[in-house]
Amino acid sequence: MQITDLEIPGLKLVVPKRHGDDRGWFAETFRADLMAAAGVDEAFVQDNQSFSAPVGTVRGLHFQRHPFAQAKLVRVLAGAILDVAVDLRRDSPTYGRHVAVRLDPENGHQLYIPVGFGHGFCTLEPDTMVAYKVAGGVYSREHDGAVRWNDPDLGIDWPVTAETAVLSDKDKVAPRFADLPPLF
Repeated sequence: MQITDLEIPGLKLVVPKRHGDDRGWFAETFRADLMAAAGVDEAFVQDNQSFSAPVGTVRGLHFQRHPFAQAKLVRVLAGAILDVAVDLRRDSPTYGRHVAVRLDPENGHQLYIPVGFGHGFCTLEPDTMVAYKVAGGVYSREHDGAVRWNDPDLGIDWPVTAETAVLSDKDKVAPRFADLPPLF
């Protein structure tokens, strides 16, 4: 398993090693010892999975406030996404910056997102299935939050427009980045 630091401290690209033959391949998608050696020593408490039928579905940018703040390890089981993590740590030198990576079953890449980030993705293919491990707190409706996915202050180059994105009601009315109180 190869674990690489990304441009924003704390974010990591996880690339499991695949062992293949004429039947297909096998990969360890999570190893606590290797993650800990790379600086990710998390006790994962919840596994989540989402399915999005249409291309252009945007989910996010979501986060949970303390004491239920969450870290995530995200991977794609079917389809493909542009996965985005935005630094919401007010005292961070990269506050408001983001990283975007393509995740799909072919590349097998995973994105580790620590506490203090907003997370979202856009589906690039139909019938996309995303799975992610959650560390920190379990889901709490009263600690759930979001920031506007297409806020121009964030400068995210999404593969969809506001007119073509498929959004939840929650994501349609998420606040602007500039309107967020200190969170992390």
